[in-house]
Amino acid sequence: MCGRYASSRAPEDLAGLFEAELDPDRGVPGPSWNVAPTDEVWTVLERVDKGTGEVLRRLRPVKWGLVPSWAKDPSVGSRMINARVETVHEKPAYRKAFTRRRCLLPADGFYEWVAVPASGTAKAYKQPYFIRPADDGVMAMAGLYEFWRDKSVEDDDDPAAWLTTATILTTEATDEAGRIHPRMPLALHPDDYATWLDPAHQHTDDLRALLHTPADGRLTATAVSTAVNSVRNNGPHLLEPV
Repeated sequence: MCGRYASSRAPEDLAGLFEAELDPDRGVPGPSWNVAPTDEVWTVLERVDKGTGEVLRRLRPVKWGLVPSWAKDPSVGSRMINARVETVHEKPAYRKAFTRRRCLLPADGFYEWVAVPASGTAKAYKQPYFIRPADDGVMAMAGLYEFWRDKSVEDDDDPAAWLTTATILTTEATDEAGRIHPRMPLALHPDDYATWLDPAHQHTDDLRALLHTPADGRLTATAVSTAVNSVRNNGPHLLEPV
């Protein structure tokens, strides 16, 4: 699974990189080196403008942890931060979003943990690793997004009436990530961004064909401080090798 990641680039830089418009009516999440479930995160997505009918690509914040439209309350989102690429097109919670509401979640890299057994002088613990593209480029993690209507808010046009959430697709881990954890987030190649984001592209087999070797298999893993274990800790120091 992917339970923590880093996303520290400025929104203006992300908007330029993904050729997206920065949504001016939304909040602006600050840089984070310890992104955790239910945090506000940046996504890149495409929506049809109701006024012009034009498809617009936007950079906008959503909550990490997908809440299906039919959920009774949004708390379920904390348990739906990942979706397995092998079955995402079949699961009721993700099936419709896979067809119509796909997105990218920009990241510097992600964290995974390896269990270290107890020794004569130390207790057992989990050693965190930060896994990133070997070229230090941005990972464009494949994701899905969904809208949930808060029925306690009467007006449909009130921004508080709608909660937008997202999940990250995971796949079998490769290269350096494979020795750390059997699963990892799936990062798309830039050549596939347009097809993945296009809401008019709804052919399941074609979409699944885009979901292949993450980051072309070129990843590096670095042992980092256990400080990342606490969501209260944040800052670039979390990425320093130990």
